[in-house]
Amino acid sequence: MGRTLILLDNNQIIIASIFQCSNLDLDQEESMLRHIVLNTYRMYRNQFRETYGELVICHDSANCWRKDILKEYKANRKAKQSTDNIDWDKVFDQLTLIRDEIREVFPYKNIQVPRTEADDVIAVIARYHCHSEKVLIISNDKDFQQLQDCDNIHQYSPMKKTFLHCESPKDFLMEHILKGDSSDGIPNILSDDDVFVTDKRQKRLTQKMKDSIYEDLKTTGSVSSDLVSNWERNKSLIDLRMIPKEYQNLIIQEYRKTPVGNRSKILDYMIKFKLKNLTEHIEEF
Repeated sequence: MGRTLILLDNNQIIIASIFQCSNLDLDQEESMLRHIVLNTYRMYRNQFRETYGELVICHDSANCWRKDILKEYKANRKAKQSTDNIDWDKVFDQLTLIRDEIREVFPYKNIQVPRTEADDVIAVIARYHCHSEKVLIISNDKDFQQLQDCDNIHQYSPMKKTFLHCESPKDFLMEHILKGDSSDGIPNILSDDDVFVTDKRQKRLTQKMKDSIYEDLKTTGSVSSDLVSNWERNKSLIDLRMIPKEYQNLIIQEYRKTPVGNRSKILDYMIKFKLKNLTEHIEEF
């Protein structure tokens, strides 16, 4: 077994940490946000480094390629964010600033590729290594369970504080494609693209229907002609093997780069931003 690595789903984990700080004042507390980010990295690096190796921080990028397939992709998330009390534009601006600082100072790989999501980065790097190395994914996202068709890929859920184990990644993926993913604005395979951004309702997908589709897939390798378009839509959006080759190649190119930061810069950075509590644990970074 070669070296191992920890793939951290950055936006998801950091946003979850922000929600836990309900009294965070973003106008006054950029330093607190910086502390949240760095302490999160420190905590998971400490918890898993001995077994799984070094931290790789995986980021989302804007204008995801999935919107070329489904223009309504994640549109409902924007609507939900607009009803929150948190100024998300300010949050993401500050997180971008902090991400760039960390890339320059800390010796971690920070992977962000235009038009891809952290899901893409994680999936590509995990599959790139999993035949010879252990990989740990730190994320609450259930989508990653499909990657457990490789025994060396493990997932830890910070929300549940436990490892997620999928008995049948193949069945999990098929079910996910059939049902879609309402949190990402992906309809089930019976429903139209815009069902989550209009007054329409999803068509009901019964177990009997699912069993019939499973049987078609088992016997013919395809779904009935009236479902092909929606099946292909959902498979392209959900199946992490379907990430376009051009983005897979860009992710691996970025991953192979040597980190810019190094440990000699960390103390000066912490002094500059008055991160006294973290300075006391500097050896843990």
